[in-house]
Amino acid sequence: MQFVDPSLPRSIDGWRSPRLGMEMPVVTYGYAGLPLLLFPTAAADFLENERFFLVKSVEPLLMSGRLRLFSVDSINSYAWMDRNLPVREKGRRQALYSAYIEEEVAPYIRSVCRDGNARPLTTGASFGAFHAANAFFRRPDLFGGTIAMSGFYDLEQGYLQGYSDDAVFFNNPLWYLEGLDGHPLELMRHASRIVVVSGQGEYEAPDASRRLSETLGRKGIPHWLDLWGHDVRHDWPAWRQMLPYHLGKLGV
Repeated sequence: MQFVDPSLPRSIDGWRSPRLGMEMPVVTYGYAGLPLLLFPTAAADFLENERFFLVKSVEPLLMSGRLRLFSVDSINSYAWMDRNLPVREKGRRQALYSAYIEEEVAPYIRSVCRDGNARPLTTGASFGAFHAANAFFRRPDLFGGTIAMSGFYDLEQGYLQGYSDDAVFFNNPLWYLEGLDGHPLELMRHASRIVVVSGQGEYEAPDASRRLSETLGRKGIPHWLDLWGHDVRHDWPAWRQMLPYHLGKLGV
């Protein structure tokens, strides 16, 4: 089965991350246009979004040179989803993953795009939405916005078990956003594009998106909270509609 058009420019790259001590592959689609960093769901790999046809859903943008997509691996199975790890270690590994995104992936994208000032958008669904939002909210100087689909943005419920330290705090958006100020806040207010979208059907958690929207609102950060209908469930068919729809609304 072909998951993307065989004529679509597609390349697999990667390296051994010195921060993670792991081989971390990256797949790139397209040849020009707005760079978009895509995270997988849950414990999936860098090709998951291709296998489930999310890449296919934005193929016209990729083929026309309006979008260039970069899809990375998750380490969730070695962090938040490993029930044998203490929360402190999960948080430490999450912090290393964030450093990998910021200090390795972001420069890689800029190099591929030949633009040292590029601020890619981030996106992902479910757990991927958490990582997409976290990457952007932590470093709006590196990323220009996010399209967060069907996500959650607070690890306290279900993951932290009452624990907190700096690694946890600064990777939990609903905590650190409250204290955001200075240049990062100004970038979010005046030079970023933020979409928080969720269905309201089976397995969706629209209240998580509402809570993030309320936090952004308190900080005066413009964004679009877009809640789809009660017939829209937490699954790939919805995300294959949401992503191209919102890229179109952002003018891509």
